[in-house]
Amino acid sequence: MYRGTGIIGIAGVIVAIIALIIVFINFFPIGLWISAVASGVNVSIPTLIGMRFRRINPSRVVLPLIKATKAGLKVDMNAMEAHLLAGGNVDRVINALIAAQSADIPLTFDDATAIDLAGRDVLQAVQMSVNPKVIETPVVAAIAKDGIELRAKARVTVRANISRLVGGAGEETIIARVGEGIVTTVGSAETHKEVLENPDLISRTVLAKGLDAGTAFEILSIDIADVDVGRNVGAQLQMDQAEADRRIAQAKAEERRAMAVAHEQEMKASVQEMRAKVVEAEAEVPRAMAAALKEGKLGVMDYYQMQNVISDTKMRESIADAGSASAPAEGEQTRK
Repeated sequence: MYRGTGIIGIAGVIVAIIALIIVFINFFPIGLWISAVASGVNVSIPTLIGMRFRRINPSRVVLPLIKATKAGLKVDMNAMEAHLLAGGNVDRVINALIAAQSADIPLTFDDATAIDLAGRDVLQAVQMSVNPKVIETPVVAAIAKDGIELRAKARVTVRANISRLVGGAGEETIIARVGEGIVTTVGSAETHKEVLENPDLISRTVLAKGLDAGTAFEILSIDIADVDVGRNVGAQLQMDQAEADRRIAQAKAEERRAMAVAHEQEMKASVQEMRAKVVEAEAEVPRAMAAALKEGKLGVMDYYQMQNVISDTKMRESIADAGSASAPAEGEQTRK
């Protein structure tokens, strides 16, 4: 019984020792320290342990430090650790410094960390300084003075300006400024043919404006990739103006016609009113004549003579109406 208990105790001790060794290896990065010492990086085990206590993965600092040391860069490990704690990417910064050193581009560790913390890819910026990037603008529509629309597309060759990466404008600003230059150049041309014959007018005008001021890039060249003729905007505007003038004239004519119709209605109403007054006056004539006969102001012979005149007048009017009605019939018979 004592022998079995001893065996179990020995096994427990062995398991505890193995567990302690595993914890020691994980907490104390012996392998990482050996790699650092073998690469010529002077780092102590207490320093690595301190990183553990500061909740920093030692490999994220030591491995980039080894890379920098092999490349001949002198970088402070505390500065690297501070940049990592600030949320930066230490490995990308070190790669950018190595690339800048190989390309003979002046770049310090402080500048690289500032660019990285600003949200820009410092390694990509260094690579763009060595290999310029081509930015293609969208189609920009502009109208010349003769009213013809031109659609132009440009290719802008830029390289990163390391000194202006922090606080400098991006690609969108370059594209907007180039589009503005295209519109200005085409708009100041007398005819669209001038731009079609000399597309380099756009390039020269845009480059002369210094569009890369305040941006994170340096413009190397601007090439006009394509220029197409669009609509005849001037003719379309004239047509629209003519249509608008026609509608205005038509509206004014309708207004005059309405006024004429209203005036005619007023005249007809006036004539009807006058006729009513004449009828009313004629109705008073017999009464006046009867009163005149009764008062002796009008004799019987005078009355008959007046009736004869009225009858003669009606006869003449009927003869005249019959003559005017028969005149077209006679003319028609003559034609036949």
